[in-house]
Amino acid sequence: MNHRTPQPLARQEVLSVRLHPSRTGARLARELAALWLSGGTATRAVTGDALQVVAELAANAAVHGRVPGRFFLLTLRLTSADSVLRIEATDTRPDRLPTPQTPPTDSESGRGLLIVKALAARWGVTEGPTPRKTVWAELDLAPERDHPGPTD
Repeated sequence: MNHRTPQPLARQEVLSVRLHPSRTGARLARELAALWLSGGTATRAVTGDALQVVAELAANAAVHGRVPGRFFLLTLRLTSADSVLRIEATDTRPDRLPTPQTPPTDSESGRGLLIVKALAARWGVTEGPTPRKTVWAELDLAPERDHPGPTD
C-alpha cells in the first residue's frame, strides 16, 4: 500500500460538513455526498435521487439562505436501522422559510423544492436554534412491499 494506490474512504455513519454559501459550495456538497454514498447499500436509483436532493437543498441554502460570512451545513445520515437516508441543509436565514411553488413555464429556476417533494418520501423544515433553519428530506432505501422499486 502506498500513496499511488487508491484506497477506499472509511465509511462514517454521518457526513456533516460546513460549506461556503456559493455555487461552488453547493457543487462540492453534491460531490462529497457522492463519495459518501459510494460503496453503500443504496441502489443506483436511490443514490441518483439522493444526489439530486442534495443538489437542490444545497443550492437553496447557498442562494436563498446565504448570509455573508456564514456557512451552511450539509448533513447526511442513515437512520431507522439503515433503511432511511436523511439529508439536511442548515442555513442561517430562518426568516426565509421554503415553500414549493410552481414557477412560470418560461422560468429557468424555481423548481428545486418541487423536485425534492417528488423524490423524497418525506421532507420538511425545522426552525432553530436561532438563527438557523434546517430543510430536510428523507429517502427510503428499502422499497415498500406494495411498491417495489426498480432493480439495478
